[in-house]
Amino acid sequence: MAAGGEQQQAHRPGTLKQKNKQHKHGKHRTKGEIGRENKGRVAVMALTKKQRREMRKMDRRNKANQLRRNKKDSVLTEKRKLGSRDGPPHLVAVIALHAGVDAGAVTKILRGEGVGGVVHEDQGVTGAKDSFGLILPRFKQRFIFYRPDTADLHALLDVAKIADSLVFVLESTEGWDSYGEYCLSCLFAQGLPSHALVCQGVADLAVKKRTESRRVLSRLVESHFPDARLFPVDSEQDATLLLRHLSGQKQRRLGFRSRRSHLLVQRATYTPNTSQNGTGGPATGLGTLCVSGYIRGSPLQVNRLVHITGHGDFQLSQIDAPADPLPLVTAAPRPGKPGRDVEMMDGGDGDVRVLMKADPEKRESLQAEAEVDPMDGEQTWPTEAELEEAEEARKKRRVMKVPKGTSDYQATWIIDDAEQEEDDNDIDSCADDDDDEDGMMEDEMDGDNESQDAGSECASEGDDDDGEEEEEEEEEEEISSTGPDQKYDEGLDEAEEGEGLRRYREARANELFPDEVDTPLDVPAKTRFQKFRGLKSFRSSPWDPLENLPLDYSRIYQFQNFERMRRRILADVASEEEGAMEGWYVTLHIVDVPPSVMESFQTGKPLVLVSLLPHEQKMSVMHMLVRHHPSNTEPVKSKEDLVFQCGFRRFRASAIFSQHTSADKHKMERFLRPDAPTVMSVYAPITFPTAGVLVFKQRDNGMQDLVATGTLLSCDPQRVVLKRIVLSGHPFKINRRSAVVRYMFFNRDDILWFKPVELRTKWGRRGHIKEALGTHGHMKCVFDNQLRSQDTVLMNLYKRVYPHWTYDPYVPAPLSWVKREPPPALCDIDME
Repeated sequence: MAAGGEQQQAHRPGTLKQKNKQHKHGKHRTKGEIGRENKGRVAVMALTKKQRREMRKMDRRNKANQLRRNKKDSVLTEKRKLGSRDGPPHLVAVIALHAGVDAGAVTKILRGEGVGGVVHEDQGVTGAKDSFGLILPRFKQRFIFYRPDTADLHALLDVAKIADSLVFVLESTEGWDSYGEYCLSCLFAQGLPSHALVCQGVADLAVKKRTESRRVLSRLVESHFPDARLFPVDSEQDATLLLRHLSGQKQRRLGFRSRRSHLLVQRATYTPNTSQNGTGGPATGLGTLCVSGYIRGSPLQVNRLVHITGHGDFQLSQIDAPADPLPLVTAAPRPGKPGRDVEMMDGGDGDVRVLMKADPEKRESLQAEAEVDPMDGEQTWPTEAELEEAEEARKKRRVMKVPKGTSDYQATWIIDDAEQEEDDNDIDSCADDDDDEDGMMEDEMDGDNESQDAGSECASEGDDDDGEEEEEEEEEEEISSTGPDQKYDEGLDEAEEGEGLRRYREARANELFPDEVDTPLDVPAKTRFQKFRGLKSFRSSPWDPLENLPLDYSRIYQFQNFERMRRRILADVASEEEGAMEGWYVTLHIVDVPPSVMESFQTGKPLVLVSLLPHEQKMSVMHMLVRHHPSNTEPVKSKEDLVFQCGFRRFRASAIFSQHTSADKHKMERFLRPDAPTVMSVYAPITFPTAGVLVFKQRDNGMQDLVATGTLLSCDPQRVVLKRIVLSGHPFKINRRSAVVRYMFFNRDDILWFKPVELRTKWGRRGHIKEALGTHGHMKCVFDNQLRSQDTVLMNLYKRVYPHWTYDPYVPAPLSWVKREPPPALCDIDME
């Protein structure tokens, strides 16, 4: 301790004190250090990268399991709803695929008492030749069986569009015939729902041959139905097994119908419109059609348009809810107590309730085409440049001598001497040309006369021999004219044969020389091909899709982004929970319907009604991706009138064909190619994919042949389709890389006009026109390598093409299908 009791002061370092780094011991901080630094604050749990990866994996797995579980539950709910009291009855179409089988016999067995069902003969489709309702309390299922007329292909396809299951009746030895094969091709292309195969006649065979017959038939049908099961229906016990299979089988989901509300009309009444002036007579020839049926697919909105297949688009006025005509009996009736029925909406009291009425402000319009203003875009006031040109033309006045007292109007009709001389020269040149042609004609006539005079002496020497030969030829002709060939020729149409031969020759020529055309001799090439242009590269050269659009494009609609609009509309439809729900038995009031719709229903044809999505009544340019059907052997030319079945729509239109590529320009095809997919473009109402497409070609006798099948591609009016023509020339003189080419053009002006266009050859050379030689179409060309003498010089020219507006929603019914021999192959036709 220091003297005097003074306390020693501690040393305090200054700000310039040296601070050494702490020792790095290579370990993490301790929990105490971390706690002292946080000072009581609790940090968020930090996961390592491995833990985060494991958590993400578990989340993805859990999410996938939830999606799988939800999807499975929805599928099971939909499957259990079909045919039950909560859903529509199971609609089954019975179709015979062979002329030797009777589909009516199958429906007769299904009506039998041994099946254990309650048959309602009056609850099928009114007017149909074989339609009935069937309730099975044992399976808690209800069915509606419908047997369409297989001879009417349109009726068959319409019923298959909305049927829940198809029952194909096969022959026990052959399966199906040629017409059955044709029907199956159409059904597979359109979209085949759940189905079952039924064979008849197995019970008639010997017991030892039944197993072998079924094995042979299974081998026949496995090409079209690999996993199908054959059901022999020869007894009521077999019918019970078939019904059990139909009620429990997996339902195939078809996209084009599951997203749209649809129904098969079972009852229909028609009330003509009355005049508004109080007379009470018919006003417009239209009326209100009231149709009843079970709603399928999705909820039905009253403010949306409905489409009746084959008849057009219409509006709804209201939706009613009558009593369910096919109630499901869930319990057997006890003595003294009635059975418990399940009635839709009203509990079976028979009253009809109005579910909803259309709102005129919210109801969609039937307007299919945009309103065209012919004066839209017109400039009525002249521009400054036009005013300056008019002023300069006014200043350049023509000075000429006129008689005294001539007005300005009369002076404009006086021809100047210079103009008179030019007109006279033109007239003289025309006269000279006519004289030259007349001289050539006279020379040809003189040559013919001289040849006739020279041959007269020879003819006089052999008159006797010729007379004998002519008599023998006449005898041979008389004998041959009475032969069997004349009977064969009576069934041939010479005009149709000639038209077919012309088509085959065009298709063959286009296959051998694609897109090649001849340069005309009487018209300048720059005039004949003035709408065509050359492209440096078909792939990368630009082409404005809004350039020189036709007048028909002012009548159609276009989406800024079609795919985005499709996804948004389908998402809205999937989330709808308002309107008439699926499974309800309703009555729809359709306004302004022509009486032909009711007449068609009364004749027994099915009436299929579908609710349209927003914008599906508007016209646009639709593109369909199709493939040539192997059953068709005749060439199909572009812009030919064809019959289309696209989803629920059926119409006639003229399509243009183009290649299916991912580029921004697509080359037009003159004929439907059998070896590659083709895109058909038509003016048609908008339809949102997915939807099956069937293309038919109607013959002169009314029959329709299936020529192509495919799917709906998109709606895009800006899809550029370019038609290519190829002008060909031949090398006349070859000198290393340069050559003199002729026969491509026939005057000097055409060569100078097409000089900027690039040339190519069939052997892969590329070049350009250097200069014109003479006045007869010879030109000097330079290439990237030496030409061969057998090579051909080509020039590609392009122009944009558009479909023809020939849309017709009314397609006549095809005639019944008959067997016919296929036309001869291309190699069998003489191309000379």
